[in-house]
This record gives sequence, structure tokens and C-alpha cells, in this order.
Amino acid sequence: MYTVLFRKGFAIIFVFTLLIVFAAPETSPAIDLGLIEPGELSQTLSAWTLLDARPKKEWRAGHIPGAVSFSWEDYTRTDEKGIPYRTLPPEQLAEALGKSGIDENTPLVVYGDADTSWGGEGWACWVFDWIGHQGKVRLLNGGIQSWTGQGLAVKSGQTNSSKTTSVYHYQAHPLVNITADGLRKDPSAYRIVDTRSTLEWIKGRIPGAVHISWEKFFSGKNRNPIGRSELRTLLARDNIDPDMTVVYYCTGGIRSGYAWLVHVLSGFSSPVNFEGGIEEWNKTVQPE
Repeated sequence: MYTVLFRKGFAIIFVFTLLIVFAAPETSPAIDLGLIEPGELSQTLSAWTLLDARPKKEWRAGHIPGAVSFSWEDYTRTDEKGIPYRTLPPEQLAEALGKSGIDENTPLVVYGDADTSWGGEGWACWVFDWIGHQGKVRLLNGGIQSWTGQGLAVKSGQTNSSKTTSVYHYQAHPLVNITADGLRKDPSAYRIVDTRSTLEWIKGRIPGAVHISWEKFFSGKNRNPIGRSELRTLLARDNIDPDMTVVYYCTGGIRSGYAWLVHVLSGFSSPVNFEGGIEEWNKTVQPE
């Protein structure tokens, strides 16, 4: 009798578990993303691979010792539809990263300056979530300006990397990205935020979007990303609950990538970066 009851109980639990697994809404995979302060980084420099998200000329002029260049300008292209600023496909990103000695478990520190990088440090963090990075990813709080502001050394010129080629095993996470068609088919499911300049916004935007410049997502002389309470206040001005599915976009996913980063760092529900941006929207949804 007890055996029969146990089997029935086990069967009920098993079925209930299946219902939870298959009925639960799909959520974005959680990247191990956070901030690191200059002092901590300087004490643990050898434990990280550093990525400089500024333009390569800025990197050459002066970068944190050991940092390699990871500018969005070198990892985007115009695609077969003529849409510019498209991030390289995951398989091409993985190949390029492997040649730099980076695999999916490499602990990374990304930095920029939220100025010449155009928020490329946020885009870089998004890229690693998009391709399923398993290692830690940290943003240097305050960028390179916070590093030099503490009197820490920089190095100019090319970095001679001694790292061997690695194999990067990627697993693309589509939930942190969206296409123009996906956005058009179900716009009511999202709150859409245009992170471009006011002039760009006036010239044309995605229907239903609100305008919040990407520059609102950092503050202070070091351009530190705003915190949780500041983000909540910023979004509330347009009646956006940060736990809703917020889609950020710009021209081609760079500035919106920074807004995405700040949203993730704040600990709210996972946002989406419309990587194709207004360029994809105009060419595929509203062709001339």
C-alpha cells in the first residue's frame, strides 16, 4: 500500500515539475556581470583579461597595461541587406576571441570612457551575454579616467600578447536581442526606449518609443553608470517600470548597449538591446 502511494506521489511530483518547466516563461540567461573598482583591479590585474572598448587610436595612446583593443568598430560590419553597424555573427566573434586567447570561461574586465567609446563598453558586455560567456565579466567603474585619476599607470603603443590561441565555445542567447520584425509583430509586449540624441529622435523614431538619451545613464566626472534608484527614477519619468521588458535601441546597438548594461547592473528584469537599431528598422520595416 505504501509503495503504491509513494509511486502515485512521485508521479504527481514529476508531472507537476514538467508543468513548471514547460509552462514557465523563457527568461534571459544571467551573465555574471558586475562592477570592479580601480583599486581592486590594480591588485588583481593578472587574474583578468582586459578589453579596452575605446577606438583603437585611443587604446594606442594609452591603455591599462595588458589590455587588448576591443572596439565596436572592429567587430561590426555592413550586412548583406546593406544595414551598417551590425555586430559580427556569434561564430565570427568566437573565432576572433579565440585568436586573442579568450575562451568562454575567461574572466574579463571591460572598460571605456563613455565618450570616445560611444558606450562601447556596454555594447561589449552585451556581446558577451549574447554569445553565452560563462566567465565573470566586470565593468571598470568610472572607466579609464577613474584608473588614471588614482595615479595608476597606463601603457602606450601596441600590446605584444603572449597568449596562445584558444577555442571559444559559444552558445548564442537570443533573449538579449530582438529583430525589427519581432519588435513590429508584438510592440505591446515591450517598452521601447530610444537612446539617441534629441536631433536624431526628432528626425524619426520607432513608433511607440520614448526618448531617453544614453548620456542619462551615467553621471559624474568619471561617467560612472547610474545606480538602481537613479535608473528607476529616470525610467519613471516615462511611466516605465524597470521590471517590464524594456527594449533599448540607437543607430546600431552601441549606445543602447550601454543603457542595457546599466539596466542589468541595476538588478531589474533583463532588458533587451535592439542591436540592429533604427538602421535595421528603416530598411526592413519602413523601406524607402
